[in-house]
Amino acid sequence: MSVGAAAGTEESADPIGLRAAQLRTELLRHAHAYHVLDAPAIPDAEYDRLFRELQAIEEAYPRLRQADSPTLRVGGAPLAGFATVTHRQPMLSLNNAFEMAELEAFDKRVREGLDVDLVDYAVELKFDGLAMSLVYENGVLVQAATRGDGATGEDVTANVRTIRAIPLRLESPAPPALLEVRGEVLLFKEDFAALNRQQAETGEKTFVNPRNAAAGSLRQLDSRITARRPLKFFAYGVGAVDGVELPPTHAQMLDWFATLGLPVCAERAVVGGAAGLAAFYAATGARRPGLPYDIDGVVYKVNRLDWQRALGFVSRAPRFAVAHKFPAQEELTVVEDIEVQVGRTGAITPVARLTPVFVGGVTVTNATLHNEDEVRRKDVWRRDTVIVRRAGDVIPEVMMVSQAGPREEGDYFRMPLRCPVCQSEVVREEGEVIARCSGGLFCAAQRKQALLHFAQRRAIDIEGLGEKLVEQLVDADVVRTPADLYRLGVANLSALERMAEKSAQNVVAAIEKSKNTTLARFIFALGIRHVGEVTARDLARRYRSFAGFMALIADALARRDAIVPAPAEPERKFELRRQREIVA
Repeated sequence: MSVGAAAGTEESADPIGLRAAQLRTELLRHAHAYHVLDAPAIPDAEYDRLFRELQAIEEAYPRLRQADSPTLRVGGAPLAGFATVTHRQPMLSLNNAFEMAELEAFDKRVREGLDVDLVDYAVELKFDGLAMSLVYENGVLVQAATRGDGATGEDVTANVRTIRAIPLRLESPAPPALLEVRGEVLLFKEDFAALNRQQAETGEKTFVNPRNAAAGSLRQLDSRITARRPLKFFAYGVGAVDGVELPPTHAQMLDWFATLGLPVCAERAVVGGAAGLAAFYAATGARRPGLPYDIDGVVYKVNRLDWQRALGFVSRAPRFAVAHKFPAQEELTVVEDIEVQVGRTGAITPVARLTPVFVGGVTVTNATLHNEDEVRRKDVWRRDTVIVRRAGDVIPEVMMVSQAGPREEGDYFRMPLRCPVCQSEVVREEGEVIARCSGGLFCAAQRKQALLHFAQRRAIDIEGLGEKLVEQLVDADVVRTPADLYRLGVANLSALERMAEKSAQNVVAAIEKSKNTTLARFIFALGIRHVGEVTARDLARRYRSFAGFMALIADALARRDAIVPAPAEPERKFELRRQREIVA
């Protein structure tokens, strides 16, 4: 029996239950009018009186507290941790477009895929917040989960219930049996500024930008803290549905969401073709500074839902939608030094150490220079003044030199001949732009990155095995390969600096739990070059079992061949050595 049905049966049997139901309905209606419609119908004092009446009834009769009760918005006792939620349908990310040529290419692909001359698109804002899935059963909110890795997320239901803009019960006389609403949790600029002032006044850590504040607020184990944060929500999509027929278009679906009481952003439209997309992009860019919330682009979706289904998906993204990002924000700063970082596959990457500069909501101190050829092409020397940007509002990158520095001999960058971490030879094979440390997992830097890749959520998923712990394990020579993780005990971890016994027990338990994984995740976790998540899934489907995959590895090593084709023979030999080290 559904939550709503059970409540109705019990409450109709006595006047107190009936009064509780009436209060819930009235309070939810007034909360929606205040927080979503910005049109309060009663004074705050009257709302508080009704709220206290319902609270008193529920305290006296706990059986009458339902999942849609407004009293749940105040938060409850702290949780021990967040449970994992498997999404009914994957929460896929969008492909990005930065240039008008990419936008036109997207429109062309869509038209050719549908074999039509003109496509109508639903156009919306790309919020800079946290993606969220809300599951309603028979109109009542029963689950809220973060996007996570797209397949699984964290159950943050207790925290989401405190967000007053999110209805605990849909306003529909015949709600769907199941409706999964996709949307974004965010903080408005004004609320973010007020929150940071409050944090500073109380001596607590301030947040860098609204997105970080929203994410941090949602991941509080104590939902009472979340309840004090002025979080907002905008619905923009749908996941699993049962018991209702969706409208024929995306725009009509959002209109339907609004009738259910779900907050939907008014900054949206339906336009025709690439010209319409470009016009919306330009208009939104002009309005962007005056919007009450942060956005980093706009989103285009084929409006007709049947056409969306016909176009389908590719890899981790839909073919029927794309995010058109605004140009990266740029600032001037000085290159104080150029150092190199050693990556998971041994790649030696030049990194500019910068005089700190605030770019796109983040203080940037480091920026990639990609490779030695890029350093030469851009002619970057130490002490140059450069333009730095966050490409796609995410990755700091040195764009160009604005003003050359003194440029003495010591300011010129040269790729080291030996790895700065393990002193192994740095090699750059013919035809390659990337120089690599030849040390493999002997190199502590490669070992650390390999372990972090292995333990990440999308791979083996070992909770608690973060950067600091991995660094200690490698520096102490406790862990040399990912296999060594499964030989760790509480004693090993407790011997490390600042590792409490309880924390050590949690990490050991997480390692033990990670043994229950899928073949696709395991293959991806190995970090074999050219084997990403999609290829890992393909290999898992082809070889089906761990034994089958290991037979492939053994055969490839015996024939000195690669699992997947690599660009050049030296690259294959390099990868075969890494494969032998990792699976040993």
